[in-house]
Amino acid sequence: MTETTEAPVVAPTAETKTPSPTTETAVVTPAENGHAEGGDAKVAAGETATGDEQSAAATNGGTTPDEKAKAEEKKEDPPKEMRAVVLTGFGGFKNVKILKKPEPAPQAGEVLIRVKACGLNFQDLMVRLGAIDSPPKTPTILGFECAGEIEAVGEEVEGFKVGDRVVALPEFRAWSELVAVPTKYVYHIPEEMTFQDAAAIVMNYLVAYILIFDLVSLREGKSLLLHSVGGGVGQAIVQLARTVPNVTIFGVCSKSKHEALAATGLIDHLIDRTDYVNEVRKVTTEGVDIVMDCLCGEECNRGYGLLKPMGKYILYGSSNVVTGETKSFFSVARSWWQVDKVSPIKLFDENKSLAGFNLRHLLYQQDGAEYVRSTVDKIFGLWKDGKVKPVVDSAWALEDVAEAMQKMHDRKNIGKLVLDPSMEPKPKPATPAKSKSKKQASEDKGAKKDKDDDKKAVENGGGDEKKEGDAAEEAKANGDAEEATPAQVNGDGAEKKDEPAAAATNGDATESEKKESS
Repeated sequence: MTETTEAPVVAPTAETKTPSPTTETAVVTPAENGHAEGGDAKVAAGETATGDEQSAAATNGGTTPDEKAKAEEKKEDPPKEMRAVVLTGFGGFKNVKILKKPEPAPQAGEVLIRVKACGLNFQDLMVRLGAIDSPPKTPTILGFECAGEIEAVGEEVEGFKVGDRVVALPEFRAWSELVAVPTKYVYHIPEEMTFQDAAAIVMNYLVAYILIFDLVSLREGKSLLLHSVGGGVGQAIVQLARTVPNVTIFGVCSKSKHEALAATGLIDHLIDRTDYVNEVRKVTTEGVDIVMDCLCGEECNRGYGLLKPMGKYILYGSSNVVTGETKSFFSVARSWWQVDKVSPIKLFDENKSLAGFNLRHLLYQQDGAEYVRSTVDKIFGLWKDGKVKPVVDSAWALEDVAEAMQKMHDRKNIGKLVLDPSMEPKPKPATPAKSKSKKQASEDKGAKKDKDDDKKAVENGGGDEKKEGDAAEEAKANGDAEEATPAQVNGDGAEKKDEPAAAATNGDATESEKKESS
């Protein structure tokens, strides 16, 4: 085998000299360019082109094997994609779509989580409407709560490794197959806990625990009025309140949920939303010690009016803002303007307390990450002891998120709604075929009639006019003439005055032509 030494590739010169009139310029055809074709043939056959061949290829504008190899190295694989629930614009459910998005990569201090379950909260409905403070720019991936396994770990991460089972509270982007989350919002979950339970317990029980034990300091013998008792947070508050002896619970919700909630045996008095103030007064004229309100609006005034002396009113939501599928500025304004202004002097005179709680602000804006982490540990401890158990209303595929949102919007859920990326979407009903317009139907009917007429004409012998061959055969068969002449066949008649013309046409000499020639 002969070794070849590569010669440096000769780059084409920048200047091109114009040949003089006496100089002949040789035009090299591809067939004559033996060096370039030979080099390409060798590359195709798996051999290495010589230095001269590479130089010739570069001179003739071709690509050398080295350049081809470098080009292959530069080619990058297309970015991997994932499914995500994307809000394309504020408003109705049509703006919530399942789209393909590039998979994220963990940055310093972050972990990449393969999502197994996501939590749906009323706050997500308000984000869809744009009815929260500092709403995100659209398009954006929705979701504040998810559980799954760590798939990758960024730099400077401690306490987490690939394969850990965790639950996370990112500010948006949770409703996707993969999400990168700062570790200060990520929490290990017990080995025995399912991912659906993890997605159902963290946010709801965080809110409930802080309300019950930190803001209210619930003690034995107290009474509690709770709105939306059938929701995820409502069920969490009921379970935590039952860890304190002799607490009386008034649960307010729609009548349709009373039977299911009564079966749990955890709520002392179930009251319909329509006239709950009078119903409470029938049970106790004094009122209640604690009111927990997630509705806002005029319920603030009613709740404050039900408080006993030394009573506490807590506002932790404003779901009355959501009155329709799209954002209503009127409903937002009404919810806030319906609230009476209470001065500190009035609270002083009446021995009452007002408080508010917003987990989103505490966690992302007020640096409450460590406080939240310690509270999550306490909640998991209660779960291990069997004192609390999250109530999962139903699980939904990502593609069915709009239907899940609609159920929460209509207040039909009892417990938590969960999204599961691994679930298959529900089969969609077949779309009925669009009916044709009257004009189109008339045109189709006319076309069909013409087609049928043509078919009938063919079956009857081709219509009124007959083909030439058929006419001749028919003449012979009927004996109408000794022989059908070409003139007869063509329908021109059989007059004798046309015979000279026919003879001339057929190449025969006429009588006058014969006399002239003689």
